[in-house]
Amino acid sequence: MNRPIRGVALFSLLMVMALMVNTSIAYLAESDFLNNNALNRRVTDARFGQDRGPIMVGNSPIADSVVVTDQFGYQRTYPVGELYAPITGYYTYQYGASALESSFSSELSGEDNSQFLSRLIGLASGAGVKGGTVETTINAKAQKAAWKALAGRKGAVVAINYKTGAVLAMVTSPSYDPSELATHNLTKASQAWNRLNADASKPMANRATKEIYSPGSTFKLVTAAAALESGLSADSKIDAKTFKVGSWSTSENCGGSTITLTKALETSCNPAFARLGAGLGADALRTQSEKFGFGSKFVTDVGSVASVFPSDLDPTYTAMSAIGLYEVAATPLQMAMVSAAIANDGVLMQPYIVQKVLDSDLRVTSQTTATKYGQAMSSSSAAQLKKMMVGVVQSGTGTRAQIKGVTVGGKTGTAAVDKNRTPYAWFTSWADDPSVAVCVLVEDSDLTANDTTGGRVAAPVAKAVIESLR
Repeated sequence: MNRPIRGVALFSLLMVMALMVNTSIAYLAESDFLNNNALNRRVTDARFGQDRGPIMVGNSPIADSVVVTDQFGYQRTYPVGELYAPITGYYTYQYGASALESSFSSELSGEDNSQFLSRLIGLASGAGVKGGTVETTINAKAQKAAWKALAGRKGAVVAINYKTGAVLAMVTSPSYDPSELATHNLTKASQAWNRLNADASKPMANRATKEIYSPGSTFKLVTAAAALESGLSADSKIDAKTFKVGSWSTSENCGGSTITLTKALETSCNPAFARLGAGLGADALRTQSEKFGFGSKFVTDVGSVASVFPSDLDPTYTAMSAIGLYEVAATPLQMAMVSAAIANDGVLMQPYIVQKVLDSDLRVTSQTTATKYGQAMSSSSAAQLKKMMVGVVQSGTGTRAQIKGVTVGGKTGTAAVDKNRTPYAWFTSWADDPSVAVCVLVEDSDLTANDTTGGRVAAPVAKAVIESLR
């Protein structure tokens, strides 16, 4: 009799142990899956009702939480939503989060490991968990100036302190108000989400870091850098006559049949740079572009894509790529980085948009320090290219960027990618006071195709941003 009882007891013990093991595995291994499951409304409700900390520009919050008297208790707000949407992103019940709201979600909610002490004190005192603060590098004056200068045209502006890598402005147009998606009225949030995603103008797209475009003649800076690094100088003579390779040719009046490299940049001479790129070769152009950051992602806190220099180029496509055509594609951030490295004696700094993070008691839990990404070109080559870019603004295609009392260097670009639309208008530049690199892309201007040029459309926007920082 005792033997069957012992058997039943042993079996029951094994079953209890198996249940405990299964529960432990589920808790340890599947807790993240269960917590993040969209069907787990309890967890979603708790997260959406958290007292999230602010995202700051200077002393002003660009995303914050306010007390409300509904089931959630706190409402996420965006005081100047459209202006800063590509930076803050959105925080929603149904559609998750994006940009800084996503990448710093644990810090903003107070759940990050670095905030353990503050969280413990809050729980012990009964005050509850409060979110931390994210301080950005954005300069409010530069951000507003960029937004105003774009004047509703489709495009983007990026400004970088080229000595540190701090992003001073990041504007994309058109934009959207994240408050529409953060509302506690989930029906309205769903309607706004569907409307924004159906909008052909793509207001939720971050054109500054997450979209790539044909850079046109702004890419000639990369070609010029490769030429200088190969041993040419600003005064080297370049053949500017019609250039033909394969079935493709380019021809224009650049001020002479043979001109200096400086003159070629000032006039943005396609035959000269196509011939130059073909002579340098695809490998030299690719290596130089990668030194400037092509092929890598930057400022991933707000989401980004890598700029592209194509592979497996034949002579025709190499020549076309040298003047920013074929499949060369870049973000405005990337082209700002090209100017930044040139202005900074050839040193490319790692761009960043978050300066520091503080816990709920305003103790600094993390802080970004200026970091060198790499040496894009020698200081001597950079000095020559800087002088060449100054020539573009003083007497070349970028004269509309001139600022009295400030040395400004730049490069225009006009990229015709579709016969049925106006070209992309580009201007990438730097100034000596303040130490800033600015890139402007106007995707759709209000001018005719023949009148749309980087110098006419984009250069004045860069000028406005530089002047706002003085």
